[in-house]
Amino acid sequence: MTDAAMELINVKKTIGNKEIIKGLSFSINKGEVFGFIGPNGAGKTTTIRMMVGLMQLTDGDVRILGKSIKTDYKKAVREVGAIVENPEMYPFMTGAQNIDHYARMIPGITKERIKEAIHIVGLENALNEKVGKYSLGMRQRLGIAQALLHRPSVLILDEPTNGLDPAGIREIRQYIRKLAEEEDVAVIVSSHLLTEVELMCDRIGVLKNGELVATQAVNDSSTNTNQHSEVSMEVSPADKALELLKKDYEMDVVHQNGSLTFKWDKEKIPELIKFLVSHEVSIFQVSVSKSTLEDKFFDLIGENTIE
Repeated sequence: MTDAAMELINVKKTIGNKEIIKGLSFSINKGEVFGFIGPNGAGKTTTIRMMVGLMQLTDGDVRILGKSIKTDYKKAVREVGAIVENPEMYPFMTGAQNIDHYARMIPGITKERIKEAIHIVGLENALNEKVGKYSLGMRQRLGIAQALLHRPSVLILDEPTNGLDPAGIREIRQYIRKLAEEEDVAVIVSSHLLTEVELMCDRIGVLKNGELVATQAVNDSSTNTNQHSEVSMEVSPADKALELLKKDYEMDVVHQNGSLTFKWDKEKIPELIKFLVSHEVSIFQVSVSKSTLEDKFFDLIGENTIE
């Protein structure tokens, strides 16, 4: 039995003569937060629209718990909850009235399930306030509660932290992690905020020009063997150290005010220090910077993302 909640199988979208999405294939597991990132125009929103059946596939298939969105649409889409951009609410109605109104549109939603969904996002104390008085973060949480009413296996959030202040962003991040871990929901998050994706997600998929250029675990640097840490060394004499590193290790080294900066495998740094010390170079400080998701992102798509 597979743990995949959603699978994209060679998904393509052509509009006119232009191929927008070029054969996407990947899967998202139950209980996983999957970050979907890429530059503007990469095809993220088009892909999300196809995932939830709002846009027809030109070719390929999307399967949700094994059910095809093409041949078994009603059963497949029942497993999905989604918020594309900001959730729409009636500002003159209370949170309770909004969620009751939404629940009436879905068969079989009980009062108990409404209470449960509200409890998951922690909105019990604000239910009787009008939504017009809610903060953006509270509106997002109410939107997530609505999307969870029918117990979906997959929750798709397009830019869930858009427009939120730092406290609101942190709040939504915590609820997304809680949903994945406690409800075993597969959460797909499309976002431009790479630092948030790094904190929130288990895996990422990077989209460029309608193609998936990489999928990898957020904290897994082993998936890219070319990924080195950035090392900064304060040494003396710096000129001698610079010459040794360039000659013996053929390194690309930046020298500034007695400090040498270069990219190197973290595991091999002790060997490098021994080498420099044996050649009478004094080392006062060594600092190693972990490569961020932002670094990996630009490595994959290039600095200039406008094409």
